[in-house]
Amino acid sequence: GDLLNIASVLQSLRILMDWRSHCAGINTVLDERFSMMTANKYLEDKIRTAIISPEEMSDNASPALYDIRRKLRGLATKVRDQLDKMIKSKTTQKYLQDQVVTMRDGRFVVPVKAECRGEVQGLVHDTSSSGATVFIEPMAVVEVNNDIKVLQSKEKDEIERILSELSAEAGSFSESIQDSYVIAVELNLIFAKAKLAYKMKASVPELNDRGEIDLMKARHPLLAADQVVPVDIRLGSDFDTLVITGPNTGGKTVILKTLGLLTLMAMCGLMLPVADHSKISVFRSVLADIGDEQSIEQSLSTFSSHIKNIIDIMETADEQSLILLDELGAGTDPVEGAALAMAILEDLRSKKSRLAATTHYAELKAYALETHGVENGSCEFDVATLRPTYKLLIGIPGRSNAFAISERLGIRTEVVEKAKLLVSTENARFENVVESLEQSRKGLESEREQTERLKRAAEEIRLEAEKKSELLKREYEKEIEKAKDAARTIIDKTKMETNRLLSELEEIKKQASDPGENLRRAKAAIKSGLHAVENAADPVYRKEVDGYVLPRPLKAGDTVLIRDIDKKASVITPPDSKGEVLVLAGIVKTKVPVENLKLLTNETVPLL
Repeated sequence: GDLLNIASVLQSLRILMDWRSHCAGINTVLDERFSMMTANKYLEDKIRTAIISPEEMSDNASPALYDIRRKLRGLATKVRDQLDKMIKSKTTQKYLQDQVVTMRDGRFVVPVKAECRGEVQGLVHDTSSSGATVFIEPMAVVEVNNDIKVLQSKEKDEIERILSELSAEAGSFSESIQDSYVIAVELNLIFAKAKLAYKMKASVPELNDRGEIDLMKARHPLLAADQVVPVDIRLGSDFDTLVITGPNTGGKTVILKTLGLLTLMAMCGLMLPVADHSKISVFRSVLADIGDEQSIEQSLSTFSSHIKNIIDIMETADEQSLILLDELGAGTDPVEGAALAMAILEDLRSKKSRLAATTHYAELKAYALETHGVENGSCEFDVATLRPTYKLLIGIPGRSNAFAISERLGIRTEVVEKAKLLVSTENARFENVVESLEQSRKGLESEREQTERLKRAAEEIRLEAEKKSELLKREYEKEIEKAKDAARTIIDKTKMETNRLLSELEEIKKQASDPGENLRRAKAAIKSGLHAVENAADPVYRKEVDGYVLPRPLKAGDTVLIRDIDKKASVITPPDSKGEVLVLAGIVKTKVPVENLKLLTNETVPLL
């Protein structure tokens, strides 16, 4: 069994390493652990080949074992054949109880009637419980049975030898197997943590050892994700004690359990089902008194069971403790219970522990309001629907809502009003203050939600503007690139025309013998070439002729539009013999073909 367990471990290690090899090229923080693992397929295969199950050794475990078992099968067949002939013989059948061959103490025997035992020669190995049958090994097969016993002994010795050899070989690899096994267990734990974190949609909190807790949108990991209400829990930063009040079934105990469980999960290295940037502290101990532990056998009441737990907590608590107390001071006289609860809180606070306690006592609400470092918290309750919202409100004491709930459930208004009159003035004032705080909180929360909506809208507008700006920037860069390409094309054309002109001049110089003719041809070539160079270097594309005709001949002072560049100009001189007009565009005088001009108005402008 142990060798098969080793083979299973080796198989798991090999599968794990094969899986990692299929992810080659992906670097992770676990690579160092994987690199420290070693597979041993040689030993794994050797164990699997030799051992079939904890009870059976394979024939192929060794050549000697294979030979022994082959001989055993041959002898067993020989014995059975001899005994089959005997039980089928008419001479012997009358002495037999049954016509079967069976085994006793590893030897083949036949069942003989007790009264006929002397008729069958052989060795008696056993008797039936009734005494009516004796199991006799006939003398004809004794020698063969002896040979079988010898071979069985050899088989046992060979199996012992094989197991000893396998054990020794496994022992020679023990160090690498143990080291790889430890790493595999660590990886299994890491993957289990990751799987749980993925299932809980968890995140990594910011850890500290200062007792500071700030859990945002915390969820109890054991409650259904689609039903649990996320809560925000703070403790240990600006206050060290949180007193939570509210109606029954409002979620107070769940909040305590969530706080305790998430703290322990963080201390175990687990990710938490909280929002990003949440904070949690590592404590030396988490001490809790939650639930009703009354015991009939020990004659302990609810109050006694709580006090017994609290005594243990008070003896253990220190500055590195998180203490969770559910229904502190409950189960006894309200006045004495509230006083005792305050004294317990003071004692635990003096040890600099972090505390979270739930209660129904109004005195503890006032204590939290008056004491520095102690903060009220409440579980919100919707009176309109008579349902808790399960939200934790820190800084606001909970209201009992008894009057409002009773009235909503149908108690007559006059009964409720009379009950209000019976409440002490101090309590009434306190409840009015709490109600005022609650209304202010709801107003602020509504304003905060509206601000958040406006903030989100502004953020969407900003992102949209950035998107458009980025799009315009890309378009601008694209146009610039196109302009650069066009400029490069113009330069290339200009260079080409210039080189052609120079080549042509050089050719004229070589071919012409008459200097006058040479000069004339050179001038014509230069004029034609310069015109080609000008056209190649001109980046302005001529507009297509649209059939426009001047309404009258141009004269000095006319206002015209140079059509191909959409620029106004003033006529200085009418068209010359070449059909070119001298115009003034801004401060630049230039000649423009008359067909490229458009008369804007019949008015004229004075020329300077």
